[in-house]
Amino acid sequence: MSCWETIADYGLRSIGIGQRLLPREDFTLCQQFTLIGSGMIWNVYFGVLALVGGFFLATAAAMGKASAHPVLRKVSEWFIFLFRGSPLFIQFFFAYFAFLSLKSVSPIFDPFTAAWLGALIVLFLNTAAYSAEIFYGALQSIPKGDLEAADAYGFTGWAKFRRITWPTMLRLGWPAYTNEAIFLFHATTLVYFSGFPAWQQRGDALYYANYFADKTFNPFIPYPILAGYFIVLTLCVIGVFGGVNKRLNRHLPQERRTRIKLRPKLIR
Repeated sequence: MSCWETIADYGLRSIGIGQRLLPREDFTLCQQFTLIGSGMIWNVYFGVLALVGGFFLATAAAMGKASAHPVLRKVSEWFIFLFRGSPLFIQFFFAYFAFLSLKSVSPIFDPFTAAWLGALIVLFLNTAAYSAEIFYGALQSIPKGDLEAADAYGFTGWAKFRRITWPTMLRLGWPAYTNEAIFLFHATTLVYFSGFPAWQQRGDALYYANYFADKTFNPFIPYPILAGYFIVLTLCVIGVFGGVNKRLNRHLPQERRTRIKLRPKLIR
């Protein structure tokens, strides 16, 4: 089988298109690159959707934590504390068995036991909690002079938040939020090593890398391939977020603009 035939058979296997059976022998470099790359589809899926949804929930939770209303403040504080205080792997584990219990009560919860929805919800809530703390810190760092100037110009309520508070919060918190986005994509590799099963061996990139490492007894080929894919993905995230960061800081002098710096988190 040529490499092009391998790509045609396995390039979209992780989403159910192409060859159903995994290779059992004569594991070629092309097969490993193709199948691990196919699994990256799920990593991108989890990361993008959780990041987009989590951004809006994080903004709401940050505003709630900074709110003078005691109920909103306490709900936001406990939400952030719960998901930042427990390991992500444990969150996957408990969420899967919670959804499994609900499934026995009503079949409407059946999709929640699948990784495409159940794991996505866990990632969405987890990144929202971490991002909310970032945005809350940015809210506390907004210069009082900016808010006083907004009051002097007659900005109040929603207009003040939309024109002054929210853009300034994003500008101050964006570099740290970029690192959270990078870690979120890396954290998607935990999905199929937690409670959520891979249906018909349709897993993510780490799932296939682990498959080849087990079959060949040689982890020094599939895992570096996996690392290479994630390095490329990280560079894409930095590029996109760097462009947004430049847009947020376009009104500042060049020497005052905040630059995106990669600060990997070794432990979460």
